[in-house]
Amino acid sequence: MLALELDAVTKRYGSRRALDAVCVSLPRGSALGLLGPNGAGKSTVLRLALGLARPSAGHVRLRGLDPGDPVARTGVGYLPERLALPGRMSVRAFVRLHGRLAGWRGLELTRQVEAVCERTGIADRADDRMAGLSKGLAQRVGFAQALFGDPELLLLDEPTSGLDPLGVRDAREWIRAARSRGCSVLVSSHVLSEVERTCDRVVILDRGRIAASGRLEDVVRRGERLEDAFVRWVRG
Repeated sequence: MLALELDAVTKRYGSRRALDAVCVSLPRGSALGLLGPNGAGKSTVLRLALGLARPSAGHVRLRGLDPGDPVARTGVGYLPERLALPGRMSVRAFVRLHGRLAGWRGLELTRQVEAVCERTGIADRADDRMAGLSKGLAQRVGFAQALFGDPELLLLDEPTSGLDPLGVRDAREWIRAARSRGCSVLVSSHVLSEVERTCDRVVILDRGRIAASGRLEDVVRRGERLEDAFVRWVRG
């Protein structure tokens, strides 16, 4: 069973076609880089995957189920591009809230909160209110809630946004560690060098259509960087 599948999906917003017969498949344990210029349809793919939008045509399956089914979203970690953090809440309380929403309770909830705060490097700021966090620390908090409970599927939208070089390296390791335990990962990003380092498959969207799709070595020519391949596929 695929972790995520879009089968000939078209999505219209009024007269505008955001996606046109798009096919995306994410096998279990693999990492897929979702690439494309601004407005190519990447955010629409994520919204469809999370059940926040419905396809105009075609089918979407999340862990083999309709994304609108709450059971489908169990075991899915999501890091949005712009995570809204309640400024008056502490870091620990925010992570704990996400754990409760995911169904964790009691001592195991507490253990998981402390473990993920330690893993993402925010343990020493866990009692701070989030209003005072830098962009980089806020992004680490976002990773903490996404990684909580070791999900089976990670959906990451611009995961290195705001991170310093050490944070980028940490994010890379979190993705690799997730994959090593069998987690599937979808990374939507403009930072092609990080996609190249963490993903084994890519989908390049251009104006709502698939420009290229497949394993990294099938999309990128020998001796070519992903950035050059991206320009070649999009600009022709």
